[in-house]
Amino acid sequence: MADLVLARWLVAAAEGDTNALFDLGVAFSTGSNGAECDLIEAHKWFNLAAAHGHEEAAHCRADISEDMTAREIAEAQRRARQWLAEERRRAA
Repeated sequence: MADLVLARWLVAAAEGDTNALFDLGVAFSTGSNGAECDLIEAHKWFNLAAAHGHEEAAHCRADISEDMTAREIAEAQRRARQWLAEERRRAA
């Protein structure tokens, strides 16, 4: 059931749902709803949600950044840029 929730959020995120982006960040930061705890993935999703105007996501991103190395943050940012580029290609 939890994996289904995660899958739904991924689909909704791909459709531009800002709350789904945030929910994915929460899932990866807490290891819930079928997601493994992964701060790099959590940062990526919070970053994407914040870029779409989700204020709480920006705060969550800052909070988890305190527990991450500069290299991990750079990887999260790279993954966010890659996700955005893939979304643009799919939309074209």
